[in-house]
Amino acid sequence: MTAVDFRRLALGFPEATESAHMDHPDFRVRGKIFATLGYPDMGVGMVKLFLDQQKLFVRAEPKVFTSVKGAWGRRGATHVRLKAAKKASVQRALAAAWRNTAPPKLVAQYDGSDSSAGARRR
Repeated sequence: MTAVDFRRLALGFPEATESAHMDHPDFRVRGKIFATLGYPDMGVGMVKLFLDQQKLFVRAEPKVFTSVKGAWGRRGATHVRLKAAKKASVQRALAAAWRNTAPPKLVAQYDGSDSSAGARRR
């Protein structure tokens, strides 16, 4: 997995846009960040997960996913080591982060459902 791959996957979600935050790229849905790239270096991405999701990803692939240090990590921010990652794993993590951040109606449209009852919010 490369930074180019991560970017392509992140921008593949409905209404995903690229912007910048603290001099590195970020990916947003309706103005809210769901992932970043390039911090601390271009070999690392970050996805915003719920803590239970973070634990599952870290437990399943500890060489790929790690909690960001400090308060951000305790709130679900999760580093993705791109070199060690497979596309399918990163796709799942980005999908979770996008769903956590996108409005429930947009998630329901993406999932092909008319109901947003199952969408999780922060």
